[in-house]
Amino acid sequence: MIASTLSVSKSGLYADPRPDWLALREEEILEPARQIVDPHHHLWDRDGQRYLIEEMTSDLVSGHNVIATVYVEARSMYRARGAEAFRPVGEVEFANGVAAMSASGGYGPAAVCAGIVGHVNLLLGDGAKAVLEAEIAAGQGRFRGIRHSSAWDGDASVAGMYATRPKGLLLDSTFRRGFACLAPLGLSFDAWLFHPQIGELTDLARAFPDTRIVLDHCGGPAGLGVYANRREEIFVTWKTSIEEIAKCPNVVVKLGGLAMRLLGFDFHERPVPPSSEQLTVAWRPYIETCIEAFGPQRCMFESNFPPDKGSCSYQVIFNAFKRIAMACSEAEKTALFSKTAIDIYRLKLG
Repeated sequence: MIASTLSVSKSGLYADPRPDWLALREEEILEPARQIVDPHHHLWDRDGQRYLIEEMTSDLVSGHNVIATVYVEARSMYRARGAEAFRPVGEVEFANGVAAMSASGGYGPAAVCAGIVGHVNLLLGDGAKAVLEAEIAAGQGRFRGIRHSSAWDGDASVAGMYATRPKGLLLDSTFRRGFACLAPLGLSFDAWLFHPQIGELTDLARAFPDTRIVLDHCGGPAGLGVYANRREEIFVTWKTSIEEIAKCPNVVVKLGGLAMRLLGFDFHERPVPPSSEQLTVAWRPYIETCIEAFGPQRCMFESNFPPDKGSCSYQVIFNAFKRIAMACSEAEKTALFSKTAIDIYRLKLG
């Protein structure tokens, strides 16, 4: 019997975590000494779902040797008052507060939120600079860049909460004026989109070769709605786009996000959570394609917790990554699990 009722997030793209269901699968940790920097997670308390420092550190101490993490914006803890453009500064203040809590040593050995990726509305154009500067100040040395999600699809069952976002955001001239503010301030851009939009990001990367761009979640291969039951066809399209954007030296890719419902797998609906072996079989084609296209020095494994926690535990997700990386050299593994993230987000550890 399934231990609790499955619930789907309001975004529709991922299932909400169910701790009692996840507890049905435990695994011995592979390569427990390997250092990991988790470059992509969120923290929030909303819609009946709480994932704050206590829940995060409980996952981090479940066996893998996580030494640091990077917080990525999730529309969490915005300021309730003040100018609309500056309300996202509250999220950076929140994440920096969590980092200070972690630095006390009271929440385990990992440096949680050692790097912070916030949000600024780049449709402010030139006006984005003032907000970026406010977030740099709020981050107190930890702020590294922003994410302005451009995920959009004409099928609302795919787009979910992003259905009302503007189509072609990355091509918008006003957006690009805001984007131009990043590089002079030494900031990076995290890109969250669906695979049909990778070409738009490639165009952006070529137009701004001096801006560091991080492609989140393997480029968002979709398997829901109009993309359902077309896995082999979609894979070919996605792979072509990945190989093309990998030609841009200013772009790196995060290997993860594949446990969300977006990809079309049903792991979250099964009576027992998947094993790392099962996830390895499902994810290997996507992850190996990215590694072959970008090279290990431009790839980094990510948890994308708590969204990916709807399908598997922290133990299992990093065991799956370790299985996929088994054929890699020691230097390549170091890049995939820690060094790329440290370099891209300029983390100050130790």
